[in-house]
Amino acid sequence: MHKKLLIIAAAMLFTMTIPATAANMVYEMGIAEQIEENTPTIKIQNNSVTIHDAQGLVFEVMSLTGKAIAAYKIEGPSQRIELNLPKGCYILKVGKTVRKVTLR
Repeated sequence: MHKKLLIIAAAMLFTMTIPATAANMVYEMGIAEQIEENTPTIKIQNNSVTIHDAQGLVFEVMSLTGKAIAAYKIEGPSQRIELNLPKGCYILKVGKTVRKVTLR
């Protein structure tokens, strides 16, 4: 008898927490959608990089091993940066946006 009551109580407790978790997921997903709308973009053309939607952030250039090579403060909504780097592979990062590029 006691086992049946414990099982019923556990089942009721479990079903009561599911709607609260689902509500939190919807709320968190709404926040994630808002963040993604303002995600910075990195566009590469030859040795120049154009950064959009990153005002106030820092644009970083790193080697493939993670060594910092250069950092630039993004002052406006769109900024073009000339990369005077030797040929090779690099990691470009601004905010949460990361790109691996090869300069030829």
